[in-house]
Amino acid sequence: MHITKTMPTALTIAGSDCSGGAGIQADIKTMTMHGVYAMSAITALTAQNTTGITATQTVSPAFLAQQLDAIFTDIRPDAVKIGMVADAGLIHTIAQKLTDYRAEHIIIDPVMVASAGQRLLADAALTALTDELLPLAELVTPNIPEAEILAGQSISSEKDRLTAAAAIYDRYHCHVLLKAGHASGDANDLLYLGDTYHWIDGQRLDNPNTHGTGCTLSSAIAANLAKGLPLVTAVELAKEYLTGTLLAMLDLGKGSGPLNHAFSLTQQ
Repeated sequence: MHITKTMPTALTIAGSDCSGGAGIQADIKTMTMHGVYAMSAITALTAQNTTGITATQTVSPAFLAQQLDAIFTDIRPDAVKIGMVADAGLIHTIAQKLTDYRAEHIIIDPVMVASAGQRLLADAALTALTDELLPLAELVTPNIPEAEILAGQSISSEKDRLTAAAAIYDRYHCHVLLKAGHASGDANDLLYLGDTYHWIDGQRLDNPNTHGTGCTLSSAIAANLAKGLPLVTAVELAKEYLTGTLLAMLDLGKGSGPLNHAFSLTQQ
């Protein structure tokens, strides 16, 4: 019997979180729950849990290139999500391979600032990210501290969010989802498309377990784009999914715990 059934595909390029809450593990869970076949190219191995990271081993640019070649020459991804990549050489490799293979629907979660506020990218890596990778993206999803770096301005009001998103769009020629997680008051994200913008409504939840929220949101957007949804719809549905993972109130670990990516299964 000839089998012809297929399904949308998506690729995450990110680090591994051995505790399963963030990184490629969160990405794969999210993509799978969206009915998308998930693949991964690992940029780094980490020893981490809900209390923090204790060790990291970065892969070589040559090995990352081999992973990307293996993926694109066999099961081509319909969308690509890029998470934390802290090395300029790795960023250059990603940009080169995505260009060579003419990858589509590239979503970048620019993991640049730790929760405690310290910058995670050295100057060379930040330059590679902004010069080589962001111009390839369909969408970049910074939180407020990351948007401040990318836009080169402080953000303390709704008007600041609009001007910062416009600056990022004009500078890097990609759409912007400026997340409100670090803002006081509302939890509404700003989706800036250049000629128009949308406020994506959200509710601020009293849940301390938020490990992997950025990974989850960007992966859900990529999954929705892989399924052929328009960008605004993809973002709106991804935000709804993220809210569901938080409302499930999973409580694991001694620190900021992970989300319940499978809440729609476990709450039936």
